[in-house]
Amino acid sequence: MTLKRTLASTMAILVAAGMAQADGEMASDMTIVSWGGAYQKSQVNAYAVPYMENNAGVTINWDESSNEAVAKLRAQNEAGNITWDLVDVVAADAIRLCDEGLAMEFEADELLAPGDDGTPASEDFGDLLVSDCFIPQIVYSTTFGYRTDLVGDTPPDDICDVFDLEAYPGKRSLEKRPINNMEWALLCDGVSKDEVYDVLSTPEGQDKALAKLDTIKDSVVWWSAGADTPQLLADGEIVMGSTYNGRLFSVIEEQKQPVAMLWDAQVFDLDGWIIPAGLSDERLARVKDFVRISTDTQRLADQAKYISYGPARKSSAPLVGKHIDLGIEMAPHMPTDPNNAKNTFLYNYEFWADYRDDIDAKFQAWLAK
Repeated sequence: MTLKRTLASTMAILVAAGMAQADGEMASDMTIVSWGGAYQKSQVNAYAVPYMENNAGVTINWDESSNEAVAKLRAQNEAGNITWDLVDVVAADAIRLCDEGLAMEFEADELLAPGDDGTPASEDFGDLLVSDCFIPQIVYSTTFGYRTDLVGDTPPDDICDVFDLEAYPGKRSLEKRPINNMEWALLCDGVSKDEVYDVLSTPEGQDKALAKLDTIKDSVVWWSAGADTPQLLADGEIVMGSTYNGRLFSVIEEQKQPVAMLWDAQVFDLDGWIIPAGLSDERLARVKDFVRISTDTQRLADQAKYISYGPARKSSAPLVGKHIDLGIEMAPHMPTDPNNAKNTFLYNYEFWADYRDDIDAKFQAWLAK
């Protein structure tokens, strides 16, 4: 479902009503695509609200279709009608969209602001610039949350507990796509971390992962939006489920639900913007202006006031402080905190950029059986 949310102050609406363009050659509105829920709310608060306060007459429309971004951008391109101005995607999707010519390439030091200390953007973002089209925002992880009141006296502490229906009976939620699920399945079927992607590159390895997932398939609730698992946990409909660590932070710390985090084998990933190829000059000028400001040192640090995702800039990390409402220090809730990162799994962007379409088709066929 697409939710279109328009943010504008009363004054901004009045100004915009009489203006085709709010600022010279820049368009007066943008459609930004993200993932909804607590993550999108953090972007609204950290980026969009201050931007609109400083740019009267600009309207930002929000679309929650990021989980379908690749397919929808392909369709928009084929139709010759690009309706999105800025799209939040994971790194592997950014690589795919860049390879297909659907995302705009850029020079980091031209598009992005230097760090507050003057460090060029290319150095401040460093290795997180994994594609010529990818504008990193956050480091996050996909991990598991579980109901503390439904797991007995021995809470799960190992990723393979997800596959243990005898020790932890009940429904669990998994994302309705192969990424992460296939890796976890192989790890719990005895494949070592450093061999997972070699195994998964073969048809036999893919079958092996699906066979492991078969063992819990009847107990899985499949999710497609990051907010699904937190809601299922809050409602007590599942005993454990995967989602993004920031969504779990929200249900644990903000909603005070009886939920705890399982950090074992959490999968680090990056999230960031791509600019669709083919925007008009006016739309592109507005998007570039927004991106430059919303990814500067202070704005990326500000996002951590609302959600427990680490900023992608090195210069932002020292500025991460307390949650804006809860008043708690945010650093211990980041996936990169040493206590949380004792056993992580490193996600292979290039693998999924190359194999995504084929394994997606195989995974969906397996789901339909």
